[in-house]
Amino acid sequence: MTTIRQRLVLCFANVFPNLPEHSFPDASLATLPDWDSVAQVTLLSAISEEFGIEMEMSDFESLNSYVRIVAFLENKLA
Repeated sequence: MTTIRQRLVLCFANVFPNLPEHSFPDASLATLPDWDSVAQVTLLSAISEEFGIEMEMSDFESLNSYVRIVAFLENKLA
């Protein structure tokens, strides 16, 4: 069975293809120059599609790091 983190890694790899996988846990809007507003929308859209969930507008503002996204998904899918 594929875990939440494994599926999330695929989403990150699609949006940030030049970011090494070992760097994903530290990735955030504040630390990754490529993570701009377009990347944010693209990433969260990919996550929404991958996990079959809908997100609220407030989620777009608060889900600004790998760690926060993992916590959100673990809570949402529990």
